[in-house]
Amino acid sequence: MQGFSTKPLKNHAPGRGAIYRKKIPQQPEFEDFYLPFGGRLRSDNRWVRLSKLIPWEEIEKKYAKHFTESGMGAPAKAARVALGALIIQEKLGLTDDEVVEQIRENLYVQYFIGYGEYCDEEPFEASMMVHFRKRLGLVELSGINELIHRTHRRRKSGSDSKGKHREDKGGGGCGITGSANRGKLIVDASYAPADIRYPTDLSLLNEAREKSEQIIDVLHEPLKGEEKKVRAYRKRARRDYLRAAKKRRLKATELRKVIGKQLRYVRRDLQHIETLAERSSFELLSRKQYRDLLVIGEVYRQQEQMYERGIKRIEDRIVSISQPHVRPIVRGKAGRPVEFGAKVSVSLVNGYSFIERMSWDNFNESKDLKGQIEGYRKQFGYYPESVHADNRIYRSRENVRYCERHGIRLSGPKLADGGKRLRGKRRIRCAEISLSAMRLRGTLDRARDDSGLRVYEGSCLRPVVR
Repeated sequence: MQGFSTKPLKNHAPGRGAIYRKKIPQQPEFEDFYLPFGGRLRSDNRWVRLSKLIPWEEIEKKYAKHFTESGMGAPAKAARVALGALIIQEKLGLTDDEVVEQIRENLYVQYFIGYGEYCDEEPFEASMMVHFRKRLGLVELSGINELIHRTHRRRKSGSDSKGKHREDKGGGGCGITGSANRGKLIVDASYAPADIRYPTDLSLLNEAREKSEQIIDVLHEPLKGEEKKVRAYRKRARRDYLRAAKKRRLKATELRKVIGKQLRYVRRDLQHIETLAERSSFELLSRKQYRDLLVIGEVYRQQEQMYERGIKRIEDRIVSISQPHVRPIVRGKAGRPVEFGAKVSVSLVNGYSFIERMSWDNFNESKDLKGQIEGYRKQFGYYPESVHADNRIYRSRENVRYCERHGIRLSGPKLADGGKRLRGKRRIRCAEISLSAMRLRGTLDRARDDSGLRVYEGSCLRPVVR
């Protein structure tokens, strides 16, 4: 080609200027693998340091109350193994099977869960993780969190009263010197995401139809050869769904038409199930299938009611058949106006996060402020000097009067500020509020991004240890 040279440029040859010494790989024998630091564990390892922060003996006493001393059956795993396995899973973002492998392969992790020496066998079956999560529910984990915080404060303050006085005096207060109130309380609300796909009415009805067809197959199994299986129009229903789901843009009239079709398919399946149940038995269904059948009936009722009335909202709306407890929470944020999961009210004290309230339904977090302040007083023996919140909703008249009555400075944007420009001390104070709230928001965001803040049915919250 005219004007261009086809010769390679020497100065831009790949690897130019880099040094590489070719070595013949020789994997040593496993028995000859060198263990550094004299075969001893390093004391500065993260798992070793984390194990020293947790009061395992006190946790073991509380954990033992869940079991009886009848002497019957296999003994349960120790509290350190159960809690340690959950912490490992959340910090590393592992599945239940990977947790077992990680414990079997990692010496430091084995030390963290209380092993006295290395063991190359599986510590427990992966299914035990389910039992660990059930035994350590929200109430138990909240108590453990407070116990860790109390133990840390006790160790930090020391045995002498002088050290304790220094800790109380420098507990994060800002402003008034010599006040009876001390410390800083940061409050905020967030959500714990549920592991569900983004729900739509069309996909939810399609899933309900497919699951109901599976139930029909199970109930018809004993009647094979005696009765012909009822006609469910499965291929036609699947074709109608895919035709609409594959369209990039679907008009409102087209969407309403295809939702009406799916509703009729689901209604026909439910009628067939009711007819088959008279000749067969629901005992043929597994526990999960029977549960899905009950959920499908409620999903059909809700979707039919919204379809007939032409509305898009309904009380206790189900968005997932496998997790019917999950509710949509409208928060109005850019990019994520609706979130699916549990709403969590959190307070931050001295770098420790405490879950004050958790609900699958939306709630007004400002109603929790009094309880958070009283909890602070119960734990430390005095009210906080200041309470920081970056949301105007916390500054209700009731909360402002409560804080003034107890000499607490409630920092945050006022309800009547609107778009006024802040000047002087108010501007500096709002900057401090934003910085404090950002710390708590960053803690919650890291927990979500690392899969450390997850909520499951039965209000079981996995631990978050940072």
